[in-house]
Amino acid sequence: MKIHFIGIGGIGVSALARYYLSRGAKISGSDLVESEITKELKKLGVKIFIGKHKAKNLPKDANLVIYSPAVQKNNPELLKAKSCKLKALSYPQALGELTKKHFTIAVCGTHGKSTSTALIGLILTKAGFDPTVILGTKLKEFKNSNCRVGKSKYLVIEADEHFASFLNYWPKIIVLTTLEPDHLDYYKTFKNYLQAFKNFILHLPQDGILIANEDDKNVLKLTTQLSKLNFKILTYSLKDPSANKIRRILKIPGEFNVSNALSALKVAQVLKIPQKIAFSVFSQYRGAWRRFEIKRGKIGQKRFILVHDYAHHPTEIRETLKAAREKFKNKTIWCIFQPHQYQRTFYLFEDFVKTLKEVPVDKLILTDIYEVAGRENKRIKKLVSSQRLVEVVDKNSVIFVKKDQIKNFLKNNLNGGEIVIFMGAGDIYQIASELAI
Repeated sequence: MKIHFIGIGGIGVSALARYYLSRGAKISGSDLVESEITKELKKLGVKIFIGKHKAKNLPKDANLVIYSPAVQKNNPELLKAKSCKLKALSYPQALGELTKKHFTIAVCGTHGKSTSTALIGLILTKAGFDPTVILGTKLKEFKNSNCRVGKSKYLVIEADEHFASFLNYWPKIIVLTTLEPDHLDYYKTFKNYLQAFKNFILHLPQDGILIANEDDKNVLKLTTQLSKLNFKILTYSLKDPSANKIRRILKIPGEFNVSNALSALKVAQVLKIPQKIAFSVFSQYRGAWRRFEIKRGKIGQKRFILVHDYAHHPTEIRETLKAAREKFKNKTIWCIFQPHQYQRTFYLFEDFVKTLKEVPVDKLILTDIYEVAGRENKRIKKLVSSQRLVEVVDKNSVIFVKKDQIKNFLKNNLNGGEIVIFMGAGDIYQIASELAI
């Protein structure tokens, strides 16, 4: 079996590539830019083409093509596959095929998907369920991979809502974490966004289970609408007695992570996994790649605590920096934030302004907006920028530094001993990686 992946550097697409690689398939792929993920796949023997997509990248003897949802219909490699009458599936379609063959546990919601999926996957692994886990981050426990391939019927996945991808999935258990406006470039309105989640939940079979966060008002409203359906609805809350124990043993900071752990605990209860196994996982879990990932950093002779974090939605930024302040107490905290996608910045502009005015950090730096290939609107690109955000928030409390000047800025302005948080879902992590020791 030979499979070619278009957009193989994407976190989800690369996980599926790893899955098929471990199952003995011969894998090739392409992406516009080289990344940490493409480099790792190359080391595993995957042939990868970097740069502009070309029809000739597609192997002549390929059996299947899997492409990122961000890939445009006129992509040369996709057009070549179709002209050769090759089977071509989007990443969500390909993952959807797997969900039909497994007992699938899918984690959805605006925030908390990766951490909840990771914890559920680790609990099932520790309990001997030998699950396959496909998630949107890398775990040290999975050999620094975003995919664990097991031999059992269990599949744990992160169910992304962008492009309504999750409507391809057919799970037995759905975890719903939070619901807030996001991806409005695609959905246009929050009402449409909520309807997509409702449609996804309706994929549950009659003996399926929805596990929902009752602390979230929008989740609660949605579950109330679904309460008369045949599948079972279970809830979790920070008011649960087990939340106090989780707070004591969880190493990753923030109440939102306590909530994520509670969702995983509820899945464990459904699968009759002893509570002590779940608590053991919580006490040992140190976080995932770019999810409040703490390292030591150095620039010149100055040393500091370096934190990678993937937060890119206003609520995630607020909660993550609040958790950072609680964890690091009286330390000096810097945050370097790279807004992710012009369209998200445009649609949530007022929310970003409000959040950035209130964040509990000592120095806030914004850098260039990360442009997501194939997802941007030329008109919107002219209407929004990081500099515009800085002007509206307050030039006295936030500054703009071009991405290629960040290291110089830190070298000239850090005293040493600070907490420096590199935040965003784009390529800001590359600078953090260069400064980590």
